[in-house]
Amino acid sequence: FFTGIFKPNKPIPGTEFAGKIEEIGKNVSSFKVGDKVFGFDDSGSGSHAQYMTILKDKALTKIPSNITYEQAAASTEGAHYAYNFIKKVNLKSGQKFLVNGATGAIGSAAVQLLKYFGAYVTAVCNTKNMELVKSLGADKVIDYTKEDFTKDNQKYNFIFDTVGKSSFAKCKPLLQPGGVYISSDLGYMAQNVFLPLITPIIKPMIGNKKTVFPITTDIKGSILLIKKLIEQGKFKAVIDRRYPLEQIVE
Repeated sequence: FFTGIFKPNKPIPGTEFAGKIEEIGKNVSSFKVGDKVFGFDDSGSGSHAQYMTILKDKALTKIPSNITYEQAAASTEGAHYAYNFIKKVNLKSGQKFLVNGATGAIGSAAVQLLKYFGAYVTAVCNTKNMELVKSLGADKVIDYTKEDFTKDNQKYNFIFDTVGKSSFAKCKPLLQPGGVYISSDLGYMAQNVFLPLITPIIKPMIGNKKTVFPITTDIKGSILLIKKLIEQGKFKAVIDRRYPLEQIVE
């Protein structure tokens, strides 16, 4: 409905971008022609193209000097969602956080952001990505091809399912009293949308545990934080595959 009923409202897809400014509007003072910029626009910026236009007050900023265009573009979307999910909970330094799907765009960003905020991070991934996840800062890694992370004997303050492969019911035994389950996916029959309304009511019966399903809004804040962390060497995009522009249509 929002993207178009009979045809796309925006025929050129793409939300994350990085490139050099070729032209600016007469009222733009924060950027100049030649600036290298990157950003993210979840309404669809038409970035799968050689050229695009974007309003000056959207979420874009200058690219840190220590990364490439490719790395900059890959640093935005997953990190934006991860940051907005994390900041919706009252995370304190030293608390335990399990991240399921730790090598995806959201998961790999979440591991790095959580370490920045001082959390103890357990990451769930497959065998081939264990070393990668450790390099992102994970304190403990669970190989889901060899063990079921929901059977872990560790108790967590927070569980973040970044790939929608689990559920609050399965993860509830892993949560400490007062623990919080977060998911970036709607879940079976959209349960993750409704559980945040139900779990606060029945908290006394389930050990004061609850779920949250945050709505991501602070795009500009996300991009500025990621830029700072990149400049400090505390964040890096995980790039799995590369495709030329000509293959976008496929």
